[in-house]
Amino acid sequence: MPLSLLISRHIIPVALKLLYASLRISVTSGHTDLPEKGAIFTFWHGKMITGWLLAQTLFPPKKITAVVSSSEDGNILAETLERLGFSLIRGSSSRGGDEVKRAMQHSLQKKEIVALTPDGPRGPANQYKFGMLRLASENHYPLVFADIRHTSSWKLKSWDGFEIPKPFSRATVTLHLIDLPAFNNEEELQSYTKQLSITLSHA
Repeated sequence: MPLSLLISRHIIPVALKLLYASLRISVTSGHTDLPEKGAIFTFWHGKMITGWLLAQTLFPPKKITAVVSSSEDGNILAETLERLGFSLIRGSSSRGGDEVKRAMQHSLQKKEIVALTPDGPRGPANQYKFGMLRLASENHYPLVFADIRHTSSWKLKSWDGFEIPKPFSRATVTLHLIDLPAFNNEEELQSYTKQLSITLSHA
């Protein structure tokens, strides 16, 4: 078995579960109740260590499908998430976009949770993709964003400022249920997407 496969299947999943279990996580949703039907659950790419397992914590009865890029790095993440109990959709808005959207719709129509990083896999950091919001708006899918803040973490010098929370540290999560409007044209969609990304980055 290749070393990368050994690590992603057997080492990373165990390490992530142990690290996540050590975190003292507080979740605030304001006056917002999480949707009982299918929903798109999102968090920034740089906070994915907490974000993926948070999805399982918030929606324990639901089947959760992760959207993961088909890149080489995505292969490692996909193997890890599969071992953690996620179903997978492989691809992104730039690679296999139409197929990814159809797979997302299939999962959401079955009232499942689709989890993804809206600024992945290549950025720009903290920026939603137009296509994902178009899909959610046109089909009236609930959209949940988790604003994850680690009080103590190691931050990598990567495009997304990737964070590794320190064991036994605190993490605060604020959930936002986003009520998407209908978009009459592409200009409205792009303007809304940019403003939403700015708002959530400074929430």
